Amino acid sequence: MSPGRVSLENRRMNNGPEPLYLDHNATTPQTPTVTAAVVEAFEQAWGNPSSIHRTGQLARRRVEEARAQVAGLIGAAAGEIVFTSGGSESVNAAIRSALDAAPERRLVVTSGVEHSAVRELLAVLEPQGIEVMQLPHSEAGCVEPAALTEILRARADEVALVSVMWANNETGVIEPVPELAAICEQFGVPMHSDATQWVGKMPVDVGSVPLTMMSFAGHKFHGPKGTGVLWARAGTQVSPLVVGGGQERGRRGGTENVPGIIGLGVAAAEARAWLEGGGHRAMPALQARFEQAVADAVPGVCVNGGTAARMWSTSSLGFPDIEAELLLLVLSERGLDASAGSACSSGALKESSVLEAMGHQPCQVPEARYGSVRFSWARETTWETLARAAAIIAEGVEAVQGIEPPAEQVPQSSAAQDR
Repeated sequence: MSPGRVSLENRRMNNGPEPLYLDHNATTPQTPTVTAAVVEAFEQAWGNPSSIHRTGQLARRRVEEARAQVAGLIGAAAGEIVFTSGGSESVNAAIRSALDAAPERRLVVTSGVEHSAVRELLAVLEPQGIEVMQLPHSEAGCVEPAALTEILRARADEVALVSVMWANNETGVIEPVPELAAICEQFGVPMHSDATQWVGKMPVDVGSVPLTMMSFAGHKFHGPKGTGVLWARAGTQVSPLVVGGGQERGRRGGTENVPGIIGLGVAAAEARAWLEGGGHRAMPALQARFEQAVADAVPGVCVNGGTAARMWSTSSLGFPDIEAELLLLVLSERGLDASAGSACSSGALKESSVLEAMGHQPCQVPEARYGSVRFSWARETTWETLARAAAIIAEGVEAVQGIEPPAEQVPQSSAAQDR
């Protein structure tokens, strides 16, 4: 195994089966190199980066090195990078900053398949006088650029921000962000993208896409949890959600998470090297092979969002006549970690807002009971892992198909939010 390789296949829990981890959209394990950098930071770069003495300035240098590494991953200038606690904070900061920058504009345009960080914040802002307009989308959940053109042609001077995610965390459907951003630029409207499931997995060059702001999180590409990034193009106003101390050039108060930031920088450098080496180009074939293997073994299986372009890392599969949560339990017992939609911080299970927005019925199959399970992987996942997973899935579906959970315990589909 190479020094940076991540593998959970040799791990055992409670003397159970060797688990196969296919829930990388929820979080990824740190690479050994990232972990070593974080530990080293705790031991040596523990100073306060705001202090002017030698210990503080050592920490400051390491933070700025990491900032340059993160900027290099997305083709940005280092000064455009704002470190946050995660993707959700970055999303919140972007939307509130856009509204603060243009208080006379009270309209936000978004999609119906956004992550809860966007969706729930806008629900909070609506009673405060913010109008929210959702772009129409296809049955696969892909928004229509022509609809954005029509909205901006009529109301561009009212729009504070357009916010559309780059890749869906549940289905992997890729939104036409470069095209949407070009339309926004044409009408002089700022655009933000939640790129949490895109950055680190696919190439990004913010110099060639006229976005205004972009959000992402380190733990989606083998960085530490508790690390996020708001990229804001030079000249863009960023209103701090956390006030006090003036850190991050006044854009995010509070002493920096130095070990986390250093680990994030290393993760960004590793992801950049993998992307520049073309590692991502082989991944779609792996996805197609996995989905075909499951389809061959499970009659009636379907792919949520399967008619649209999707991220190589995600397969949301609908299985006929099953309860998704029951299947997940059986898969877990057989050593396969997956999720029903996305990971829920509260542990509660509820209907997936993404699948609901796509038409309530997973896979667009009317009058049929389907349960959807999301399988997601990372750059180090091999075909051997996915082949083993496909066999376990077939066994699990056979074990639970047609079983109804007790009425008082019937859960709804998980709508967890992967932050």
